[in-house]
Amino acid sequence: MPARQPAREASSTAIRVASVPSNHVYVRHLAPVDAEASPIIRRLPDPDPDDPGRSTVSRWWPPAMLEPEWVRSSDTFDIFHLQFGFDARTPEELTALVTALRDRGTPFVYTVHDLRNPHHLDSALHNAALDVLIPAADALITLTPGAAEEIQRRWGRTARIIPHPHVVDFETMEAVQRARFLPDTRPTGEFRVGVHVKSLRASMNPVPVITTLIETVRDLPGAVLQINGHTDVLDPAGARYSDELADLLICAEAAGDLDLRIHDFLPDDGLWAYLASLDVSVLPYRFGTHSGWLEACRDLGTTVVAPSCGYYRDQGPVLEYGHTEEGMDAASLRAAVETAYRQRVGGAAAAGPGTSGLAI
Repeated sequence: MPARQPAREASSTAIRVASVPSNHVYVRHLAPVDAEASPIIRRLPDPDPDDPGRSTVSRWWPPAMLEPEWVRSSDTFDIFHLQFGFDARTPEELTALVTALRDRGTPFVYTVHDLRNPHHLDSALHNAALDVLIPAADALITLTPGAAEEIQRRWGRTARIIPHPHVVDFETMEAVQRARFLPDTRPTGEFRVGVHVKSLRASMNPVPVITTLIETVRDLPGAVLQINGHTDVLDPAGARYSDELADLLICAEAAGDLDLRIHDFLPDDGLWAYLASLDVSVLPYRFGTHSGWLEACRDLGTTVVAPSCGYYRDQGPVLEYGHTEEGMDAASLRAAVETAYRQRVGGAAAAGPGTSGLAI
């Protein structure tokens, strides 16, 4: 790889950052609350994938900024920051990207969110991508001490630990906090445990989790088990329909063992209202690294029961149960839910202005 050239002189008024993707909530919430904060950070909008010369409001996939041609042709940024979006890129394509950044003399910052890709059943492709990105980055960021230790162990690199900023907006967090002081509209003594199977990522192993929760919740007076899932997984006409999961949920619903909600992707306001309505959210993951879902629950005061795989325990206070690719420990899951039931453990309080994450 060519030797690094001197970096181009940054703008005298702002540091211009090409973040991939710029419109992701994690990246948006890195911005300082104080508009006058120094240094001033200007993030490039995500280019339109169909016309990289134009910005796009919401669609950023596939990320045009990952194209070496875009890097070479753009003279509008001082730092390149990668967070997500390289799932489908080959190691050769990523090598071409970092080579283009070196040729341009642009610093490359990589936020290592996933050491194991939750969408890939086989870890080989993601590992190969990390073998390109982590050694090539000028600076590394990660969320937790556990992830930083793994990065040091595997690549001999030091990552700066910066917990991710809030996922939920401050206004919603504050509204949810205020609502907690109002009379509860739910049945007296109700305790709602939720599992969201989404569109059944490769990292999810929901059947043993839900089976154990049915038995656990049945023994807790006033407890309700709520299962939410996307139409593509739970509707027979769905593109990713799962017979095993759908049969389990439909039979359990018919027996009165759970409250089943089938819907498409929820918009942010619907998602925040759903999470805030739960006392506990159980993450049914068998592998992974960090979780934005966990962060959102903490923002809203919803207790998280998290698996022992990955570094979820390092993100913040959770109740942990045993769950890895080798299997799930039913007794520890039951114990975690029973603890939440006894203690009504809350999540993190809403952060006020001035506590946003570090701007990069």
